[in-house]
Amino acid sequence: MQSYDYIIVGAGSAGAVVANRLSADPRHRVLLLEAGPAGHPWSHVPIGYAKLLTNPTVNWLYAAEPEPATNGRRIPVPRGRLLGGSSAINGLAFVRGQAQDFDTWAQMGNKGWSYADVLPVFKRMERYEGPGDDAYRGRHGPLRVTNPAPSEPLYAALIAAAAEVGIAHNPDYNGATQDGIAMSQATIAARRRMSTAQCYLAPIRRRPNLRIETGALAESLLLDGQRCIGVRYSVGGQPREARAGREVVVSGGSINSPQLLELSGIGEPERLRALGIAVRHALPGVGENLRDHYAPRTRWAVGSRGVTFNDRGRGVGLVRQALRYALSGGGMLGMVAAPLRAFVRSREGLEAPDLLLGWVPMLTEPGPQGPRIAAQAGMTCYAHPMRPESRGHIHVTSADPRQPPAIRFNFLSSPVDAALTVQAVRIARSVMNARALAPLGISEIAPGVAQERDDEILDWVKRAAETTYHPVGTCRMGQDPMAVVDAQLRVHGLSGLRVADASIMPTLTSGNTNAPAIMIGEKAAEMVLAAA
Repeated sequence: MQSYDYIIVGAGSAGAVVANRLSADPRHRVLLLEAGPAGHPWSHVPIGYAKLLTNPTVNWLYAAEPEPATNGRRIPVPRGRLLGGSSAINGLAFVRGQAQDFDTWAQMGNKGWSYADVLPVFKRMERYEGPGDDAYRGRHGPLRVTNPAPSEPLYAALIAAAAEVGIAHNPDYNGATQDGIAMSQATIAARRRMSTAQCYLAPIRRRPNLRIETGALAESLLLDGQRCIGVRYSVGGQPREARAGREVVVSGGSINSPQLLELSGIGEPERLRALGIAVRHALPGVGENLRDHYAPRTRWAVGSRGVTFNDRGRGVGLVRQALRYALSGGGMLGMVAAPLRAFVRSREGLEAPDLLLGWVPMLTEPGPQGPRIAAQAGMTCYAHPMRPESRGHIHVTSADPRQPPAIRFNFLSSPVDAALTVQAVRIARSVMNARALAPLGISEIAPGVAQERDDEILDWVKRAAETTYHPVGTCRMGQDPMAVVDAQLRVHGLSGLRVADASIMPTLTSGNTNAPAIMIGEKAAEMVLAAA
């Protein structure tokens, strides 16, 4: 039995931040538990996400349950399982979201989470290396964020094509407004991925008051009445326990955090009893409110040779790309998963964009070890609503912590989501068919020009779409009976226990979720320290 002031479960996007901030005071004894290893060689190279999406060493490799909106397919749900969590295997795009996202959270009763409240946190956490207004951007934080120039001719052509259909260029979508098309800002600097392991943990690994245990699988929280007093976990199959004198912070992410709560007897009583789990605290919202971006990938052939990485990223071309990366950090190996993105409105009259388009300058195909570059030259453009209304859930299926939970998204169960997804595909088509791209010899592969009616496009979506790996909401913040944590991220009805990760989001933010998850870690640490 070991004793600490604070125990953090999960060293991912938020958990690494919490560990950094809490251990800054040498009087605090902090234990950080991570189920996976310390790292992986590919986690440092930006393009490494292509190698890690199917790697069980650093990825939980979850899969969702089959459902009608996926045509019975089990959609992959990759989640990081190493220091840095999903920030160490994700596509590296840095998107805060819109001011309206956070103002909505505050309007739902979550005091302290408005845009005015979170903007200083975003600024404090980032070291932004690009053009922008310092009223919105931070220059001195631990997280390095870059804003690449549109160096490829293809990117300039896409920006011109978007302008033809009314989508203007926006040099900083994390600034005053999100509207428009832009190069993807990225957690990449000096040729390396800027995960929270790199930016928040690596500089503090030698703090004597911080203990980081990897290969540590959290099995249950220890409760004394209505207070959380520690964590039971195992390392290499050997059981261990650690006590927390002040607080336990669960930062397992939107899949693992509700799983750990349910394994600990915190959740909907009848569901837990049916699995033989003793009920310690009734909290019916645990695992509910799951949301993610369900994104069809439209596919386009490119007739011009040498334009896409299908031509330049294979054979001798791949060697050239490796040399380019070694010399400048550029090219395919130093690339964000979708180097270009556009935030657009589905119709006139909206106050803010509600759709996201993202372009990948290549076509990929399934390979034995994950996606690989296809022989055919082309581009991929994914398109989806940013704030879906469809909600699913995540629940344990066994009292065994090694068994994965059941993930059910219920995609497109909201008619609004289905209509907006079709509209997003139509806008993607309008950009790809613009005159500026005509010299490249663009032709539609999928869904295919024959798929024109709404029902035909929607049928293709169900057969082909995947998520963009942004699950949130399963330990929702709020004040109603289905909320799991309050605005201070304290689990309702229990003391000494908070949740700090994307699972606390009441709604999905407008875009990628890594930046908001890191912000949540920063705010959580503030709250814990204020209560000390």
